[in-house]
Amino acid sequence: MEHFYIIANNHKDCNLEKTNYIRKYLEAHGKRCSIGGDGIPADADCVLVLGGDGTLLQAARDMIDRDTPLLGINLGTLGYLAEVEEVGLEAALEQLLKGEYGIEQRMMLSGRVIRNEFHKNLHKENGILDYDRKDSYALNDIVITRSGSLQIIKFNLYVNGQFLNRYNADGVIVATPTGSTGYNMSAGGPIVEPKAKLLLVTPICPHTLNTRSIVLAPEDEIEIEIVSGREDSVQQVEVNFDGSHKLTLYTGDRVEVKRAAKTTDIVKLSKVSFLEVLHKKMSD
Repeated sequence: MEHFYIIANNHKDCNLEKTNYIRKYLEAHGKRCSIGGDGIPADADCVLVLGGDGTLLQAARDMIDRDTPLLGINLGTLGYLAEVEEVGLEAALEQLLKGEYGIEQRMMLSGRVIRNEFHKNLHKENGILDYDRKDSYALNDIVITRSGSLQIIKFNLYVNGQFLNRYNADGVIVATPTGSTGYNMSAGGPIVEPKAKLLLVTPICPHTLNTRSIVLAPEDEIEIEIVSGREDSVQQVEVNFDGSHKLTLYTGDRVEVKRAAKTTDIVKLSKVSFLEVLHKKMSD
């Protein structure tokens, strides 16, 4: 690796202290280093992401059409995605320059909103345009939650075109193995080895006693349909892609989710197993 590009969370590195430290370190070792602002150089070999998990998730979305690997440097608190902690920064950079690293390919999700024609005028009145029909991507999860009202959401779940179940819940999470330690874990879903290839569907606070997470094959295609609320009222909910890109949905709208053709490449420096990392994080 000869050319590095740095993406920094300005709130967690507000004076660019860590960014400039890394840049000077790399340049002192004969490497090139660019800093975010003018776009990712075409010849960048590695992107260093300074911040927390949210910063790395956004970087993964921004680089969906690039094959450049990402190395997360955690400047936040609880970070499952970031490979490097702040206290071990110099040792990590030294290891990176020696070529002592591996690359893990992490699966991503592709999601598309399909609008109900009956409520098309309602969409236009609320500034919702046709361009939201295009695919959006997520490394962690695609989440449907209620919008505004505290009442529960009613939605149908289909897998490969076959009706599976109707849910009454606060929402639903479709997560990757990478995202299993995010919102999915908080909602009581299973924790999965991040290199695995599968889909997780976890309802959020389901209003029933027998609803559990569902683990699906990576080839499966999921469809979530927003149905009518109480007394056939129009429901208004939100769909979020990795907690950043957000769209409003109404009764009759559908979200189609499947494994993305794209992947995110993550630089791995540590030889510590996922289970060891998980144990440490859960013990902090």
